[in-house]
Amino acid sequence: MENASSKDYTKEETEFAIFCIENVALYLKVDAAIVYDAFTKDSDILDGYIIPCYDVLHTQGKEYIVNDLIDLMREKGVVL
Repeated sequence: MENASSKDYTKEETEFAIFCIENVALYLKVDAAIVYDAFTKDSDILDGYIIPCYDVLHTQGKEYIVNDLIDLMREKGVVL
């Protein structure tokens, strides 16, 4: 996965970002590449929310994380 920014992610942050992208894609029934673009090209969700909030977010359950990210996508106008 290519980073949208010049920041290097830790292994854990990368794995969590993939988890988020894949599970939102499954929920929305779209390809993960579409969600990745929504999180990076169409918004700053990956670098502005998922990675900076990793320490708190990764302790939550999958349903909470997916719903939280869907809500954030709506706020940013990138719901697919």
